[in-house]
Amino acid sequence: MKMAIEQPRTDVPEHAPKIFSLQINPDKIRDLIGPGGKMIKSITADYGIKMDVEDSGKVTIFAPNGEVAQAVIAKVNEIAADPEIGRIYDGVVQKILDFGAFVQIMPGVDGLVHISELDSKRVEKVTDILKEGDEVRVKVLEIDQRGKIRLSRKAVLQEESGS
Repeated sequence: MKMAIEQPRTDVPEHAPKIFSLQINPDKIRDLIGPGGKMIKSITADYGIKMDVEDSGKVTIFAPNGEVAQAVIAKVNEIAADPEIGRIYDGVVQKILDFGAFVQIMPGVDGLVHISELDSKRVEKVTDILKEGDEVRVKVLEIDQRGKIRLSRKAVLQEESGS
């Protein structure tokens, strides 16, 4: 063996297959797997990887190389992330109601933008500002004890205008 290689390598070449493990909140496993396994099947097909998810929240990723592994880890972390109060998200309007709009800010996570939080001026109808499918920047104002998320478009507009 010494004739082939003087000493063991300190790291594995970038293009060698990689195995990574990470821990997610067990409550987020269903989001990672998706309905009927749709999400996990999509990730494994898109990235050409194998992924195991344990009930404890341990996720093991078998990737063809380090670059792919890092992209998959970022995707898993994005899916398993919890919304943060005060953070601004790019969301998609899912449903319009008389009193506001439900906006999806992360996969499987949506919140309500009340009509009073749509703009700094008075809004007569939600559809004057938004329609279903619109992309909108919103700020998380509050997450109550039941997990309901209160969002604001007005707060984002004020921050971006510097007022």
